[in-house]
Amino acid sequence: MTSLSTRINSTEMLLWENLEEVEEKIRAACERAGRSREEVRLIAVSKTKPVSMLQEVYRAGIRDFGENKVQELLEKIPQLPSDIRWHMIGHLQRNKVKYIVDKVAMIHSVDSLALAEEISREAVKKGVCVDILMEVNVAEEASKFGVSVEEAPELAESISRLPGICLKGLMTIAPYTEQQEDNRCIFRKLSRLAVDIQEKNIDNVDMHLLSMGMTGDYAVAIEEGAVYIRVGTGIFGERNRKVTTA
Repeated sequence: MTSLSTRINSTEMLLWENLEEVEEKIRAACERAGRSREEVRLIAVSKTKPVSMLQEVYRAGIRDFGENKVQELLEKIPQLPSDIRWHMIGHLQRNKVKYIVDKVAMIHSVDSLALAEEISREAVKKGVCVDILMEVNVAEEASKFGVSVEEAPELAESISRLPGICLKGLMTIAPYTEQQEDNRCIFRKLSRLAVDIQEKNIDNVDMHLLSMGMTGDYAVAIEEGAVYIRVGTGIFGERNRKVTTA
């Protein structure tokens, strides 16, 4: 992190303090797990947050931002620096795919063959190769999207045959819990699933990227192998109900 300016307002100060706290927890979790800090990438989940807050987090050195909705993503991209890596982390409708395939670094939430096929078609049209993660509903929550652990290997095989798309790993959203240790079994199960799929040696499939862990449990996720952690409230504070893009 670069040094704080002597003239910043309280909101900016809070963001920097939050980032410093998150960074300390990431480093501690990496140390406990015997991992290098460089193995973990922090995604600032910026949904509903104004562009001004994203700019301050950017100035603090963050380059990965995650959004849940296509419209909000498209509004923010032209207002922010071009070296930001945007991650689509929310549920993606097939009719919205065409708007983002050439604008995001990764789509984390691919949960069906139909969605993967649509991404493939649009990627081929635009002449790009889209990196994706398969969303797995490890906890089997009815309210969550994602394929089951049992369905994941077959879906990986089907996705591997699609042009313009590269499956790079898995993503999961763990249940909300007051105790982060409660989700260790969820993260461990996703890690084991990734190993199982990797051992099948499927062409065009790489299982080295795990997107798991949010504000309440990212330290445990790191200990269990997370490469991407998605932190929103821990950086920006509680979610705004109305989006302001300026």
